[in-house]
Amino acid sequence: MRIILLNGLEHEALRFSHAFARMNRDMRAPLARVRRVEQHQHTMINWLIGADHSPLETTIAYEQVAIEITAAVAQAEPDPYLAQTYRFGLLEDFDHMYRYSAMLDRLEGKDANNILQCYTDILPGRPTVVEHRHPDDDLRNPFDAKTAHPLSKLHALTIMAAEQQTHNYYMNIGPLFTDPVARLLYAEIASIEEQHTTQYESIIDPDQTWMEQWLMHEFNEVYNYYGAVQQEVNPRIKAIWERFLDYELGHLQYVMELFKQVERRDPMEIIPSTMPEPIAFASQRDFVRQVLLQEVDLRADGPDFVPMEQEADGSRAYRRQLDSEGSPTEAVPAGYVWNPGTELALPAEQQK
Repeated sequence: MRIILLNGLEHEALRFSHAFARMNRDMRAPLARVRRVEQHQHTMINWLIGADHSPLETTIAYEQVAIEITAAVAQAEPDPYLAQTYRFGLLEDFDHMYRYSAMLDRLEGKDANNILQCYTDILPGRPTVVEHRHPDDDLRNPFDAKTAHPLSKLHALTIMAAEQQTHNYYMNIGPLFTDPVARLLYAEIASIEEQHTTQYESIIDPDQTWMEQWLMHEFNEVYNYYGAVQQEVNPRIKAIWERFLDYELGHLQYVMELFKQVERRDPMEIIPSTMPEPIAFASQRDFVRQVLLQEVDLRADGPDFVPMEQEADGSRAYRRQLDSEGSPTEAVPAGYVWNPGTELALPAEQQK
């Protein structure tokens, strides 16, 4: 989970840096210098993913990251509206896990729990088939950067980066499958991951300057590497997190000086004076079950979360068109019921 999350943060660092450079002539050289280091960090982390995992097994891990990190953030988020936004997206990633687990069973004959290790349940969430929404209904109210809690800013950047990485991963590997149902499954869920990226980037204050956002990106990397160093149990991997934390502290100092020069402002207006409590890497099963029971029927109407019957007409119409010829996410788990243990642990009547 740490490897996948931090890889997503480095990926976001590169995308943001390139976008910034295309909009500002004077900052191109400083951005390029930092970006080259981020590129090599991104490469090292991305290559830590084990080569003995199939793309579908790695997909299960991606969804586990989305579920557990979003659940941890939802519980720590000080803003009630933002916490609701995270819970809303959480139940959709939870359902993706179930659909991909069924695909893993169908295509490779493997049990997803060999990867999940009981940290995450394998159950339906908000059905993917009803997650398709009109673009207007994926836009949320942004926080105000002038008054928002530092954790709110960090949470939004972290979850947005993670979802963006997931979308890119599915778009890259989906076409590589020969199984037609797997190709369709990745295509449908990739569409939802684009919606999630839209949702989470929309909660970030768009009125921040480019320099403010660069400063927050660097601080967010420091924050997440700091959390990884605290919680990593593998000595070899921990040494990598420690080294990259040192790098990011250097990047942060560099950008703080640039911020002073360019904006003539104190960077401490933007970043907190003390490090907030890091995101907890732990099982969130009880919390997810509670949210599933209470909020699975929520839908969206513009930026608001509403009961099922009050869902926006635009999303209903969009979904009727998109699902008019069926849904791969409904076809894949047909007849699939996950059971703990192995087939040897099943009741005799189910083994026949």
